[in-house]
Amino acid sequence: MSAPSPKPEPKGLPIHRLADGVRVVCDPMPGLQTVALSVVAGRGARAEDEARSGWSHLLEHMVFKGAGARTARDIVEVIEAEGGQINAATGYERTSFQVRALQHGLDLGMSVLADLVQRPTIDADDLRREKQVVGQEIAEAADTPDDLVFELAQEAAFDGHSLGRSILGTPTTIGRAAPDTLSAWRAALYAPETLVVSAAGAVDEDEVLRLVEREFGDMPAGGSVSNGEPARFNGGVRPVAKRLEQANLVLLLPAVGARDPDYFALRLLAEILGGGMASRLFQEAREKRGLAYAIDAYSETYSDLGVLGVFAGCAAGDAAELARVAAGEIAAMTTPVGEAELARAKAQLKGAMFMGRESALARAEQAASQVLLFDRTLAPDEIAAEIDAVTPADLVRLTETILGAGRSAVAVLGPKTALAAADSFQRALFG
Repeated sequence: MSAPSPKPEPKGLPIHRLADGVRVVCDPMPGLQTVALSVVAGRGARAEDEARSGWSHLLEHMVFKGAGARTARDIVEVIEAEGGQINAATGYERTSFQVRALQHGLDLGMSVLADLVQRPTIDADDLRREKQVVGQEIAEAADTPDDLVFELAQEAAFDGHSLGRSILGTPTTIGRAAPDTLSAWRAALYAPETLVVSAAGAVDEDEVLRLVEREFGDMPAGGSVSNGEPARFNGGVRPVAKRLEQANLVLLLPAVGARDPDYFALRLLAEILGGGMASRLFQEAREKRGLAYAIDAYSETYSDLGVLGVFAGCAAGDAAELARVAAGEIAAMTTPVGEAELARAKAQLKGAMFMGRESALARAEQAASQVLLFDRTLAPDEIAAEIDAVTPADLVRLTETILGAGRSAVAVLGPKTALAAADSFQRALFG
């Protein structure tokens, strides 16, 4: 009997590592006339202690106030003069700086992003003004119900952990930042071993490597910070009465993280529950019962933990019943789904993921995220194979594990009559 054939090695994109620890990935897309460049630090708001809550987001704002020899206006004008756009985003586990440009704008984009990450000015007067701007952003989020309800649910889920604090911080915590302390935070947050430079579109790998070596090849060690202690899902309720026309509900359950073998099972579980108009929640809660105009399910994953979530907007008087219906549909996932329903969910998930790959910026960001999580990238056929391998039994096992924790986090924001939905959801699932 012949020996079994060895399992083929995964075929992702080549990963290059500079001497200082910066990693580089390049994804050429033939036929494009534009480039996408992302410089992504594998640290974000999760790395903050409570006293520095919001500093990562504040820092992301501040680097645009001047960097290298460029003023704030220079930074945007030189990119826009080449037909490009520049942007940034702060998350819990990463901070991303992005440039989209015409093909010949790669050199300039690399230079500008290198200045933002390594040589921001952080002037005291600029910092004082930007604290006011971020304070307005915090106030705006508090005034926006479908932002605030997610913040409340996140706090309930991860109370006492950095994942439970707002990425924006509070006026008090951002008020503590000074130019020198924020500069020290930048050196730690954007340390070279945390950085991935990712390029996609009309790019040549040799040119990308040459430019990254030029701009990022001799970064000093920065005393890198970690993403903190392991995540823990505590659970609880956050019912908040507010004079609104509609009740807003977020229902969370503890799930697996992005590195877990059940990651794609979690994505499919969310897809079947509330991923589209054919999903169970949409059909049962909206089409059959008329309880909600908007309802969907989703998964949010961090490196070591995740959540299965449901968001809905409904009339206040329907909130408790809607929560019971959502709980019932989640519990029903302990019964194996039919092959046709699972096949449709797999097609939807693959469609969404592969359609996203048609964007150069999405490709650059996805590659950087995968490098940060796995120190490699995942080939499209590898992703498709992982999705296709999920079975009905996998979904039952995962659902039982999720419910077996016996914990949920529920936020309800709206008229007082809606607040009973929090207890309604928990009682329906756990008694």
